[in-house]
Amino acid sequence: MDPQDISEISHLSAAALLDRVQHSEDPEVVHRVLTLVETVGVDEIAELWSKSEPDSLPGILWRLYLLRTWMRTHRDSIARLWRVGEPVATSASAIAGVDQAPTEEDIARTADSILSGAFTGDFAVALDRAAAFVDVVTLGLRIEAKIMITKAVQMHPESEKQIRTKAARLLHTAGNLSVTAKDFHHGAALWRCGKLE
Repeated sequence: MDPQDISEISHLSAAALLDRVQHSEDPEVVHRVLTLVETVGVDEIAELWSKSEPDSLPGILWRLYLLRTWMRTHRDSIARLWRVGEPVATSASAIAGVDQAPTEEDIARTADSILSGAFTGDFAVALDRAAAFVDVVTLGLRIEAKIMITKAVQMHPESEKQIRTKAARLLHTAGNLSVTAKDFHHGAALWRCGKLE
């Protein structure tokens, strides 16, 4: 398809989906939208929204769906990272709505809550919650990488190299997540100004 046509379809579908759910009182509609990735498949949604700019409605919805999928798939490691990062970023836990020591199930519930809040609550608040959540996990990754590097210098050179490689991967992931958090913050600001389309 023509890239312009794909862009138009992605924007129209995102706006229609958001509008349909926000004007529905039916909890089944919310559930279907929440589990869209599981029922339709991430590839179908990716084909439609993944190339959308991060400062667009389809681009932000794509990131919200990916965040939920990632949180539910890696809930054990994310819960651990949250426990590492949260003591440093305590205000973010209040914004994200997560306890200091979340369980794996708490992470899954938070993932659902953030995405469903985008459809049933204030969209900007849902984006702020997503950004705060990602910020804490990012901080957890950076702290873990720093601890690894500190321990690595006391090890055999070959082990040190492996640990530094793992730490570099954590920092790379943290960098990517930091960009996503900024996208969520920017999307919330655009939504509040009526400019997220």
